[in-house]
Amino acid sequence: MINRLLGLLSHDIGIDLGTANTLVYVRGKGIVINEPSVVAINVKTKQVLAIGDEAKKMVGKTPASIVATRPLVDGVVSDFEVTEQMLKYFINKVHKETYAIFPRPRVVVGIPSGVTEVEKRAVEDAATNAGARQTFLIEEPMAAAIGSRLPIQDAAGSMIVDIGGGTTEVAIISLGGIVASRSLRIAGDELSDDIIKYAREQFNLQIGERTAENIKIAIGSAMRVDGLKDVPMRGRDLVTGLPKEIMVTPDQVRQALAKSVREIVEAVKITIEETPPELVADIMERGIYVAGGGALLKGLDTLLARETLMPVHIAEDPLTAVARGTGLVLEDIDALKEVLVPTQYGKMPR
Repeated sequence: MINRLLGLLSHDIGIDLGTANTLVYVRGKGIVINEPSVVAINVKTKQVLAIGDEAKKMVGKTPASIVATRPLVDGVVSDFEVTEQMLKYFINKVHKETYAIFPRPRVVVGIPSGVTEVEKRAVEDAATNAGARQTFLIEEPMAAAIGSRLPIQDAAGSMIVDIGGGTTEVAIISLGGIVASRSLRIAGDELSDDIIKYAREQFNLQIGERTAENIKIAIGSAMRVDGLKDVPMRGRDLVTGLPKEIMVTPDQVRQALAKSVREIVEAVKITIEETPPELVADIMERGIYVAGGGALLKGLDTLLARETLMPVHIAEDPLTAVARGTGLVLEDIDALKEVLVPTQYGKMPR
């Protein structure tokens, strides 16, 4: 009864709990939070010092007593307590301007499609302990498809490729369910790691995560793209130990990313091979939709189209597709409850 009363003062929220970024959708308002999934902790006192944007600024710049950590690895919870603290921070931030002293919202959380029952339970428990009155789970490719406005409940095939920070999710959806899917733990973070490895192996240069990510965003590509210019790569020379700067070309960065990009393309092709012919015919007509931050990799849509012989579309605002999907489920939870993942308590929307 108390939960129900507190719920009246709370905003129902949808959360895209990503490896790199967490986005929060508030029912009736849209996306109100988009912050890095980073938490800074004092290892001596175990006190949480900063979460989100403030913690991201500390990555690679902290003294020994402070650790800036990501509580999610490859899309799943790796540190339960820190994830709980992060979710509590986002839930409280959403309710800062309301009268809810103890907010008890209903929460829809996106999870990768390949997770185990233990990993599902970790997400559900973390959200419940963070203050959720009810926690519902939805597979990220399904949420991305809903957020991309694909007709998931039609008797026709829709194909979504969601390339996030930790996982790449490929799914064929028909009649509100996933017919064929693949979850690959190669995505945005792995592409950044590829640039770090390439710098070390080719130039004896040690660079940080943020440097690699900035280079990936600036000139990273899946195939040759005109108009890209060389960019500086700054780090520490592994031979002398001194600072060093080199100019890196788009071709070199593409070479660094090639192996991971190839694996993503292969996952898409294998999923198509496992799809019933009638649904493949639908996808040939509608095309493949790409969402997530990885959709912004230059030339990826052209490469996928060439390899699959199908039209490829970048979802509108691909970075927010999963969060918008969780929000659209919240807006009409009764009509879309069939797309939710059964949870440990088997609770249904009410």
